Amino acid sequence: MAPHHLPFYLAPGSGVDTLMVVMGIFLIGTMLWVGTLYWKLHSLPERMAHKSQKLQFEFVAVLGLISLFTHMHIFWVAGLLLALIDLPDFGTPLRSIAGSVEKIADATPGEQSEVVAPGSPPAEQFGPVKEKERSHV
Repeated sequence: MAPHHLPFYLAPGSGVDTLMVVMGIFLIGTMLWVGTLYWKLHSLPERMAHKSQKLQFEFVAVLGLISLFTHMHIFWVAGLLLALIDLPDFGTPLRSIAGSVEKIADATPGEQSEVVAPGSPPAEQFGPVKEKERSHV
């Protein structure tokens, strides 16, 4: 009852709709591609902070997870901005200052300067000398 030549978008009498199968495969492939694109875009701030060895990498990663689970895009934007900004390194100068202060605290006053002013009291009057320093005498 069907004509001999049917258009390609109509299913033949055998029951296999080729266009529907092709469109189903295309739809599944497109969904996988869009999902991969979404994950790459979502992890962009974290990858940027990791690649440039930023100090705030962990904070950017937490903001990315919060935005993923809450669907609040402000956390993603904050993570992106934080990944782009280079925070100054306050830790290195503070560690240097702390190390210098420890060296000053461990030194005895007699070791600070080799030139002693005439009439100044001997170095032992400033305090007890450590045992490891007396071992060479």
